[in-house]
Amino acid sequence: TYGRLYNWYAVNTGKLCPTGWHVPTNAEWTTLETALGGWSVAGTALKVTSSNTPAWDGSNTSGFSALPGGYRDAGNGYFGNQGGYGNWWTSSPDGSSAWSRLLNTMVPAVFPMVDAPRLGFSVRCVQD
Repeated sequence: TYGRLYNWYAVNTGKLCPTGWHVPTNAEWTTLETALGGWSVAGTALKVTSSNTPAWDGSNTSGFSALPGGYRDAGNGYFGNQGGYGNWWTSSPDGSSAWSRLLNTMVPAVFPMVDAPRLGFSVRCVQD
């Protein structure tokens, strides 16, 4: 329903996306957020609507169709926040961590995050 979750080590291989596509950088995510009115409101435009199946509380005016796939903690195998949160990796490292984006229920923002690379998040490929 929500797609697969990948750790950042899989993202860092550069092999998740088909030829001619790539996992967006932190800067590319920032550009998208800016185009959608800024990080504080861009989440609404990224999330699917309440009429979608599965539903979320967005407008999906961007066509991104974000779903609340949650995350996976590879340390203990726990799957969390499915149906309430969605996390997407960027291809940008930050020291021993990596940049991601978080969307959550009932909040219109997109939150830039720096997360442990072992966590399982969603990935979106964009055309080169």
